[in-house]
Amino acid sequence: MKTGIHPDYHTIKVVMTNGTEYFTRSTLGKEGDTLNLDIDPTTHPAWTGGTQHMLDRGGRVSRFNSRFGAFGALGKK
Repeated sequence: MKTGIHPDYHTIKVVMTNGTEYFTRSTLGKEGDTLNLDIDPTTHPAWTGGTQHMLDRGGRVSRFNSRFGAFGALGKK
């Protein structure tokens, strides 16, 4: 490896939304910095099995479907 071109790889503390802490190695910040997560596997619907809801504000979804629904991308014919 070439010297002087790679970032500093050091240990940081990661704090999840529920207060759980763990240490990992990263190039973020400097040695001993703390990364506070806003979204993590304990709260995000992709990992917790939650559902996503499509909000139709101002008819945007229905306008999109009427314009592009004929292409079959939405599974409709």
